[in-house]
Amino acid sequence: MSSKEKPTLGGTRIKTRKRNIAAPLDPAAFSDAVVQIYLDNAGDLELVAKSIESSDLNFTRYGDTFFEVVFRGARTQPGTFKLDEGEHHPYAIIDCEPKREVILPSVIYIQKILRRKPFLIKNLENVMQRFLQSLELFEDDERKKLAIFTALAFSQKLSGLPPETVFQPLLKDNLVAKGLVLSFITDFFKEYLVDNSLDDLISILKRGKIEDNLLDFFPSAKRTPEVVSEHFTKEGLLILVEYNEKKLFDVKLKEMKSALTTQLAEEVDISDIIETVKQHVKDAKFPDIEVVRILWDVMMDAVQWSAKNQQQNANSALRQVKTWAPLLNTFCTTGKLELELMYKVQIQCYDDAKMMKLFPEIIRSLYDQDVLAEDTILHWFHKGTNPKGRQSFVKALEPFVKWLEEAEEEE
Repeated sequence: MSSKEKPTLGGTRIKTRKRNIAAPLDPAAFSDAVVQIYLDNAGDLELVAKSIESSDLNFTRYGDTFFEVVFRGARTQPGTFKLDEGEHHPYAIIDCEPKREVILPSVIYIQKILRRKPFLIKNLENVMQRFLQSLELFEDDERKKLAIFTALAFSQKLSGLPPETVFQPLLKDNLVAKGLVLSFITDFFKEYLVDNSLDDLISILKRGKIEDNLLDFFPSAKRTPEVVSEHFTKEGLLILVEYNEKKLFDVKLKEMKSALTTQLAEEVDISDIIETVKQHVKDAKFPDIEVVRILWDVMMDAVQWSAKNQQQNANSALRQVKTWAPLLNTFCTTGKLELELMYKVQIQCYDDAKMMKLFPEIIRSLYDQDVLAEDTILHWFHKGTNPKGRQSFVKALEPFVKWLEEAEEEE
């Protein structure tokens, strides 16, 4: 062989990359194994949890199936909630009594499982979403059990269960129209409020993005404040009635404030603004005191305040009072309302540094425009009850009060 020739092989061997061969899915065998654990331990959830923890079952792959067994007692058929063929156990949540003391152990049991296998929280979300999106497939008492479980799950702060996962699926039009969602959410509210405060409930509703959607749980023909109040009152949820009424009140108050702010900015005729206020008061049944407060807020919000020039601030505020005094006069019609206006001015001057020194000038201007009566000012001066800045404000108003009292003596 020539020294220039390269050696050659008589044959070549082609190496192939080894590939992971996925094991075939077998949820039926997994379901049967979990069911057998329940049966072997006669439904004792403490023992079941220990057996599951020590088992070598593939929960990563069959997490949804696991929670189907927990809730339904066996694996469900794809696309339905009918039980599939195979083993079944009688200790499922759906099969127990619709009572909190009966369902609570299952919640605690799931909590233990999630602490050992936190990745399963996503599977719990999946199964709960499927169940809640298909409430019409369950019987009344089964829906109640789901509501009780859900309430207890949040009450026990079940590891990482996000409220939006639970509540958003409920807002399907067909479920709402049949009244199924209202029934479910009512049971949920009643159970949750047994051990938790209204603030806790509102926090969950906010996180679930449904705090402002209580009406959305009602069929469209029943979405009125009166029906909401009647329903929750009948169900013994007065605390929720009061909350909802306050929220509606705040919304309507905000709407009136927005309308008045626009009209003041556009310098609409005072008579038109008065009619706007009267219409809002009629529609929302606002208390007179609340009307006086909101009028003052809108007036002061419209002032162009200066960060440096105190005299400019004083001139702007006093000009605003003089311009819109007829508006205040229309609704500030009693001594009680006048006193409430004085308290409102006092609090604002105390809370807002740029208005701190304007208190006596504003009161004097309101007196000159016949908004505040002499008796009201004297009553506030001698017997006022609001402590915010009172000592300094009384001292600042003293010369004006002295003048009033001397003028009264001369008369």
